[in-house]
Amino acid sequence: MRQTRATCCYCGVGCGVIIESDGQQVLGVKGDPAHPANFGRLCTKGSTLHLSASPVLQQQARALYPEMRTDRNAARTRTTWDASLDAMAQKFADTIARHGPDSVGFYISGQLLTEDYYVFNKLAKGLVGTNNVDTNSRLCMSSAVAGYKQTLGADAPPACYEDIDLADVVFIVGSNTAYAHPILYRRLEAARQANPLMKVIVADPRKTDTAREADLFLPILPGTDVALFNGMLHICLWEDLVDAAYIEAHTEGFAELKQTVRDYTPAYAAQVCGISEQDLVAAARLFGKAKASLSLYCQGLNQSASGTAKNAALINLHLATAQIGKPGAGPFSLTGQPNAMGGREVGGMANLLSAHRDLANPAHRAEIAQLWGIDDVPAKPGKTAVEMFEAVRAGEIKILWIACTNPAQSMPDQKLIREALRKAELVIVQDAYKTTASVDYADILLPATTWSEKEGTVTNSERRITRLQAALDKPGETLHDWEIVIRFARKLEARMGRERTLFPYETTEEIWNEHRESTRGRDLDITGLSFQILEQQGPQQWPYPQGAAGGKKRLYEDGVFPTASGRAKFVNTVYQPVAEPVDARYPFRLTTGRLRDQWHGMSRTGTVAQLFAHQSEPTVVMAAQDMERRFIKAGDLVHVTSRRGSQILTAVAGDDMRPGQAFIGMHWGEEYVSGRGHDGDGSYGVNALTLPAIDPYSKQPELKHAAAKILKAELPWRFLVFGWVDKSQVLALQAAMRPYMRRFAYGSCTLFGRDQVGVLFRAADDYAAEPALLAEIEAKFQLVGADVLRYDDRKRGNTRRILVKDGKLAAVALAGDTSAEHWLKEYLEGGQAVAALGRLLLMPSSQAPQGFKSRGKIVCNCFNVSESEICDTLAGMSIGGDADARLAGLQNKLKCGTNCGSCVPELKKIIFAQQSSMKAAA
Repeated sequence: MRQTRATCCYCGVGCGVIIESDGQQVLGVKGDPAHPANFGRLCTKGSTLHLSASPVLQQQARALYPEMRTDRNAARTRTTWDASLDAMAQKFADTIARHGPDSVGFYISGQLLTEDYYVFNKLAKGLVGTNNVDTNSRLCMSSAVAGYKQTLGADAPPACYEDIDLADVVFIVGSNTAYAHPILYRRLEAARQANPLMKVIVADPRKTDTAREADLFLPILPGTDVALFNGMLHICLWEDLVDAAYIEAHTEGFAELKQTVRDYTPAYAAQVCGISEQDLVAAARLFGKAKASLSLYCQGLNQSASGTAKNAALINLHLATAQIGKPGAGPFSLTGQPNAMGGREVGGMANLLSAHRDLANPAHRAEIAQLWGIDDVPAKPGKTAVEMFEAVRAGEIKILWIACTNPAQSMPDQKLIREALRKAELVIVQDAYKTTASVDYADILLPATTWSEKEGTVTNSERRITRLQAALDKPGETLHDWEIVIRFARKLEARMGRERTLFPYETTEEIWNEHRESTRGRDLDITGLSFQILEQQGPQQWPYPQGAAGGKKRLYEDGVFPTASGRAKFVNTVYQPVAEPVDARYPFRLTTGRLRDQWHGMSRTGTVAQLFAHQSEPTVVMAAQDMERRFIKAGDLVHVTSRRGSQILTAVAGDDMRPGQAFIGMHWGEEYVSGRGHDGDGSYGVNALTLPAIDPYSKQPELKHAAAKILKAELPWRFLVFGWVDKSQVLALQAAMRPYMRRFAYGSCTLFGRDQVGVLFRAADDYAAEPALLAEIEAKFQLVGADVLRYDDRKRGNTRRILVKDGKLAAVALAGDTSAEHWLKEYLEGGQAVAALGRLLLMPSSQAPQGFKSRGKIVCNCFNVSESEICDTLAGMSIGGDADARLAGLQNKLKCGTNCGSCVPELKKIIFAQQSSMKAAA
């Protein structure tokens, strides 16, 4: 067995992993105990990376050969690299000659390695001559970038992970850290145990697992963050909690901000935010009086039409109270993607250049032109993410090259995105996976390598650069992303008549060295680093200039900032209402966010069946009061409709929701849920609903919040089929079910199981489907032939199909009355013998077998521990004992929460609920 050091390819924590392989396949993965980001810990997603890399799944999901079509109405067929890249180069050259370089656009990804990012940026701005290169990091971190630059002068998170251990107050806002950055949350849990006096404040519209554990929870209304921060600063000013000496010595612009925040009295700010004055004052006092206050924030601040102002207002609060540049303090944005930081470092966005240079600065453009050996870098601003797709739809951009991202799932206002993809003259998709929705629109598909096959560098949230090594060779005919760019660039250079290539690289180290040189003298100077140092001494933080003994843990300890004056700048932030307020037609504040065990568009996590166990299907979470008023029961289907589109989803009640609010996991695209749609054009998952309004500074879209209406879906006919599938066919079957979803008003398709893998397809409609259509679907689950038990009640429209193999359920189809699902599926998953059930298998009622008890939701994915097992174990404990003792008892008996720890907050929630119930009963 070989062991190879790399990083996890999910969030921006940048956890080190050790890949165990035999040179042919990944056999296992474990946390790297030597990596300073995680010290060996992995969350539920990271700890299952080896499952997503299994050869059986890879063969079904991976793009392994170039594909191309010559006609928009024809299917793509396998081709060669030379043929596909030659066709691209010819089309690029012709289009640029006719329409200019800005007729081309590149939409790339925070999941690329730094070297990939660098060559894409150089291809667009240095060779093609367009700044139309943007990234899905625009959807994620661009407001954090703009906020840092407006206030501190550079896009550089000033804090580090160690500050979590050293803080007296941790202020979490706009982040469900327990779900989105679980390993950092484990660190926070450990810090609280070590320092019982530490206080945690959480501001969030939902009472998430992160919020439940806070010492002070501020359930602010969506989008009111600026009012919250300004209100806290008002209180700090009133109660003399600001640091006047620090403001005088190290900042500028405070007088104007001070005039503005005078109006944000506790009464006004609390009313705007929908919280109590008492809690607002308490939060301000905790923050202002602490020796060290650390803020952790993420998409709740960033994904907003006022995201830059939200970031800046929080940083204002830090500057005014001198909570920056010292151990345990600082405004710390948590990066969403594994290498969004690396992409920012190389200028891989429409408004940036390498080493945090600004495209709008002529001197910065001249520096990069000299480095690259070109006459100039174009000055015209490039199109950012939403603007780029609007330009494609308008016909301004003719060619769109998409790399390592899935805009047909992740972008807001999916109707706009799909119209653009259909309008483009040429869509190129460069991806490791052929199963994403965006691949359906590709005229040319370029197969790229993925995690475990790539080598290069990434940078995590605390500015720490890690060198990755490849554990496996490139499969099929795949190429590394940087290799694809270089091969294409050289072909385009030949057509342009260039005698000297801009892309002479043969290795990632050569690319990285050029990037390194671009940082000389900049805020992120890494001229003292090398691949050799990263390999021998491990991950390093920047800045790390030439001659330095190491990188810097935290920035601005000397109070000097990378601005013209050397001072930090207060931004005069004024609260603006949300981009789309609720009204009588759209009365719900709809928010989106992460699920615990899934990541982004699920192109990788969606291949691992056990990661569906915690949340098995797409849902909209509502407050119980809202459901009662609308006569909606848990499990009912509802229409969730915004001004842009509609999606039918299953409604569930959540005690984390305030009345008038609703929540949907951001991950559910048309790969997993869709339907005919009102206009027959189909529905496309959660982002059929979201808002494309963008922040005026960061250009980041308002993905977090939209106004919506929710109405019960009157779809009386239901259909359900599920069963075990050979692992070599499971993803193929799941993909094959997508067209069938569009045949019904509502359709969804997900995976389930652990050692065995199953597919579950669900549909609903106004009327019963044709028997031929149902038979077609049932046949895909092997529900055909004499071995299938059948029940038909044509009068009531109910049918059952049961396939039994070796005395156990293998597949089930229910039409009409599907209420028996709750026990039939558990019988199938549990591998229980069904001989004793007899006729009950085909009884028309939903009556469960005598003695049947549902396991309920899986809480601990690592050890497959269900909610019912947890509750039964707790019930067997003595009433005495505190919550910590009961948690320890659960961990000792069931092992839940002892591996990755992602379920610990939920275990505590169950413990608290049971203790409250027992006290009430007593």
